[in-house]
Amino acid sequence: MSKLVRTQPLATGQVKRSSDHHHYHNTNNSCNNSSFNNNTALLGFGATTKRLRHNNADDENEENNVEIVNMTDTATANTQKRANFSALTVANPNGVNKLTPNLGNAKPGSARKLVIKNFKNKPKLPENYQEQTWEKLREAVVAIQTSKSIRYSLEELYQAVENMCNHKMASTLYANLTVLTESHVKANIKQFLAESMDRHIFLKKMNECWQSHCRQMIMIRSIFLYLDRTYVLQNPSISSIWDMGLHLFRLHIVMNTLVQTRTVEGLLMLIEKERQGDTVDRTLLKSLLRMLSDLQIYQEAFEAKFLVATERLYAAEGQRLMNEHDVPEYLAHVDKRLQEENERLLHYLDMSTKWSLIHTVEKQLLSEHVSSILQKGLSGLLDENRISDLTLLYNLYSRVKNGLVELCLNFNCYIKKKGKTIVIDPEKDKTMVQELLDFKDKMDNIVNTCFYRNEKFANSLKEAFEAFINQRANKPAELIAKFVDMKLRAGNKEATEEELERLLDKIMVLFRFIHGKDVFEAFYKKDLAKRLLVGKSASVDAEKSMLSKLKQECGGGFTSKLEGMFKDMELSKDINIAFKQYSTNLQNELLASNLDLTVSILTMGYWPTYPLMEVTLPAEMVQYQEVFNKFYLGKHSGRKLQWQPTLGHCVLKAWFTGGNKELQVSLFQALVLILFNDSDDLSLEEIKAATNIEDGELRRTLQSLACGKARVLQKNPRGRDVADNDRFVFHADFTNKLFRIKINQIQMKETNEEQKATEERVYQDRQYQIDAAIVRIMKMRKTLTHNLLISELYNQLKFPVKPADLKKRIESLIDRDYMERDKDNANQYNYVA
Repeated sequence: MSKLVRTQPLATGQVKRSSDHHHYHNTNNSCNNSSFNNNTALLGFGATTKRLRHNNADDENEENNVEIVNMTDTATANTQKRANFSALTVANPNGVNKLTPNLGNAKPGSARKLVIKNFKNKPKLPENYQEQTWEKLREAVVAIQTSKSIRYSLEELYQAVENMCNHKMASTLYANLTVLTESHVKANIKQFLAESMDRHIFLKKMNECWQSHCRQMIMIRSIFLYLDRTYVLQNPSISSIWDMGLHLFRLHIVMNTLVQTRTVEGLLMLIEKERQGDTVDRTLLKSLLRMLSDLQIYQEAFEAKFLVATERLYAAEGQRLMNEHDVPEYLAHVDKRLQEENERLLHYLDMSTKWSLIHTVEKQLLSEHVSSILQKGLSGLLDENRISDLTLLYNLYSRVKNGLVELCLNFNCYIKKKGKTIVIDPEKDKTMVQELLDFKDKMDNIVNTCFYRNEKFANSLKEAFEAFINQRANKPAELIAKFVDMKLRAGNKEATEEELERLLDKIMVLFRFIHGKDVFEAFYKKDLAKRLLVGKSASVDAEKSMLSKLKQECGGGFTSKLEGMFKDMELSKDINIAFKQYSTNLQNELLASNLDLTVSILTMGYWPTYPLMEVTLPAEMVQYQEVFNKFYLGKHSGRKLQWQPTLGHCVLKAWFTGGNKELQVSLFQALVLILFNDSDDLSLEEIKAATNIEDGELRRTLQSLACGKARVLQKNPRGRDVADNDRFVFHADFTNKLFRIKINQIQMKETNEEQKATEERVYQDRQYQIDAAIVRIMKMRKTLTHNLLISELYNQLKFPVKPADLKKRIESLIDRDYMERDKDNANQYNYVA
């Protein structure tokens, strides 16, 4: 494109420049040199002015003169008139000629006046200047529109436009240009009105027409730029040349119903093909959609129809794929579709469509199927721990209104349903706690990884666990206590100390969900007692760590008795050291017994209550007991010792044919085995008479010795159970690769009687707590209605209780005169002081 040069017109005054020939005109005299070319006129302007000044200085009236002060005449009085500029004698090396003043001949202080006169006649444009100039411009515009060469230079055309604007012809020029452009645009419509035309070809023709129109308008505007920057800017109601071109194109081509329909349908066809997986010309789409946007008809002509087509497509697709695909496949498809639509926005769609388009896709593929997707596939995803699919599900549902709310509700329902199957089934009691721990870990991982630690999901998880774990009263608490017991026993080599600590932390999480924490306390206390007394605790540090966790969770009142048990064991160690020193002084008395006695002194209030069981001990043991009684009561007068054989244990030396062994047994097992020192064959009745052990306990003891892994006794006849007529023989040929053999595991096993006794004790403790709470409330309130009393009790009691049980306790307290019914209102209670 030629560079347009804007020249500054010369000021009209003393010098006049004709269109046909150039000369300088003076009112009195004309220059001898009447004709110069353009260059000479511009170069000689200064010198000529000086000459004119000499000739006219004294001839004119003062009224019409313009006085210029401090201009000194540079010519001398005797200077001869030179014919032309070539006669100048002083030449500058740079090629610019100067007149050197003769300072010697100049009069000091003399000043001459320069007088500039107006033209006698105003300069006039040539005749038909407007018509001739417009014809030249029209010819150029047509050449641009028909892609032909322009005869005139762009500078010349620009100057022509500038001259017309400066001589108040701008409005006519703008009108003529509008008419000329309109006629050309109208002529282009015919190619788009053919009856049958392939849609793709039609779109290409439309794009070519649009691109040509844009190029033409840019070229035309560059020529008429002066018009655009003066006349158009001064008249706000008039469109710029570019906008005028857009308006005409929109009015005569795109707003034509047939053309617009074909264009939009063609665009929708291409987009639909691309959505079906075909490759399309994205450049063509981008250009035509940009055209609609530039013409300001994108929304009304295209967007509405495009969104309707999108909605129709994805509505049908959503229904079809929900029936055909599994949830993971469907979610992947939805994600793929959303990515595709975002790519279309980046490549050719207008960004103003983004919200509407993405919302439409989300509505048809997700919002319409929120419940169906969750009902169909959430359980499967959670069961199979499909982390990536669950993450995708969360991300997609976060885009939909109420999507995460629905997901959270279904997540909650799944946990309750799955957890209930773990807790309710009695057959799963053995594995319940481990399954709960694994389930909790799995759900925590999903919340943290897939749901980005969303607080609502974390709270929903806790609420669901608390709900299902308490659907089976007391049992989960009991089993959690037994699980802890199993992990804290000696011989549990599954975990290191760090792993055990982490496991205890996880167990505490389950413990927090339990309502009946008193049940946990009762069973934990019973098992802890066994671990401490039988010496089966794996680690004192682990025991104390668990104790501190319970204390932190439930307070000092909950663990005070447990802490007392540890204190008793510490004190017992000191007592046994003192007893050993005491017994060395009595060595003569105890020498024959060849026994070593260790005693645990227990405070009855701290430890579980054990049934008192009288058994017949060997004389040596009885003697040792008496010595210890004397020692202890001598130190602590006023105390009473009650020997409890149930949890006693012994180490016996045994001689077998295969070699000597040490047997680690319970006290009851020891009593039975010692009988075989005097006899090789004994019946059940004989053993019972000799030991005085309770029948059920004796049968369990004999079963462990004759029917377990280490059979140091043989039972006749053989069998798993001990019958009344069975006889027992010492197994002299017993062999085992270990030197010390543990047979006292039976002590650690819980009998049904023990379990029932513990449950009964918990129930009894609860009765006392309810009674205490009722009396405490009534003492403070004095008078209270039944419903308010029940409500207060539920607020204070920390274990689950039924209204019927509370009513029974109220009746019991009325019978015992702690409170009474109001005489006038049977539904109201009064406190009896």
